[in-house]
Amino acid sequence: MADPASFRAQPSGATGVLVLADGTVVWGRGFGAVGASVGEVCFNTAMTGYQEVMTDPSYAAQIVTFTFPHIGNVGANGEDVESKVEGAVGCIVREDVTEPSSFRSIEKFADWMVRNGKIGLSGVDTRALTRRIRQSGAPNAVIAHAPDGKFDIPALVKRAQDWPGLEGMDLAIRVTRDKHESWAGGYWTLGKGYGRAPFDAKPHVVAIDYGSKDNIFRNLVKAGARVTVVPAKTSFEDVMALAPDGVFLSNGPGDPAATGEYAVPVIKALLDADMPIFGICLGHQLLALAAGAKTIKMHQGHRGANHPVQRVGEGWGETSGLVEITSMNHGFTVDAGTLPENVEQTHVSLFDGTNCGIAIKGKRAFAVQYHPEASPGPQDSFYLFEKFVGGLGE
Repeated sequence: MADPASFRAQPSGATGVLVLADGTVVWGRGFGAVGASVGEVCFNTAMTGYQEVMTDPSYAAQIVTFTFPHIGNVGANGEDVESKVEGAVGCIVREDVTEPSSFRSIEKFADWMVRNGKIGLSGVDTRALTRRIRQSGAPNAVIAHAPDGKFDIPALVKRAQDWPGLEGMDLAIRVTRDKHESWAGGYWTLGKGYGRAPFDAKPHVVAIDYGSKDNIFRNLVKAGARVTVVPAKTSFEDVMALAPDGVFLSNGPGDPAATGEYAVPVIKALLDADMPIFGICLGHQLLALAAGAKTIKMHQGHRGANHPVQRVGEGWGETSGLVEITSMNHGFTVDAGTLPENVEQTHVSLFDGTNCGIAIKGKRAFAVQYHPEASPGPQDSFYLFEKFVGGLGE
């Protein structure tokens, strides 16, 4: 594949650059924050929800290439922020950021990027960059923005090469909260914003925060739960002291094997105590590790809002084989070939056959690799929150 013009010498007017660890230099027009950030370059195929993507903690230490060309057209607002902790460090887009055209917008996306310290790069052939990621894997890189167009390219290459990458990196500890919190937010409705969670609701779900998206907790509340959120390193004893009816394992960034060093012993103890468990994304991978399976780094990962997942295995009845369109964001996956006999595979990706769901036989514990809470994405999988919360009173 021939490199496009933006992959060659610095053109006139270039104020932004992406420098890959292999020395490839991709020029463009910088926007958002000024400076340089290092991370893994990935791509996301969603057509909407760029603000939710950029504030998803699962994207910590990552630079998101948006395959949809028109980014910025709905502006930015305070309601679409999924977390106030670290999310993506930057983004790459094809066209210049467009002017907002939405009654919900309160500021321009580029201004929001500045205020949140995130670097943007426009004018890039995102098709070519996406093909490169699909062919060669997600590379380590530095994204930089300098209004004067002056860059020390050799230094940026070295920085990209020196960055160790996501494999073996525990990022959950960087994005988790530092204290227990009674979740207060309810579900969002147009014109009314977010409601309030009823603090006298039952059952009580304790959610372990490995880098959670807020809409997960809102969906637990909508399903009828009272939610208490705790930090990633909360001990088994401290979880149980909160008298949960069930425990939720959140999404999050980084290598699950690294996070599992402290998370897996707690999850194993919860399983031994017959505690009902529901996990999403990183929480899915951690539950699998606790059950005895292994996780592996993916070539390019799954990131987007159009991923088809099929229900498989026993227990689905007439809905066995049904396909759900899901939202995904993960660069690691559970190795289905390592699932123990007591773990049933419940969902698989129709893109590549990778594992997308498990259930522990003889336990009330299940998890999915995708994001049933959407934000952004389809709502085919909201039933999982009702399945979990509804079963806690049994």
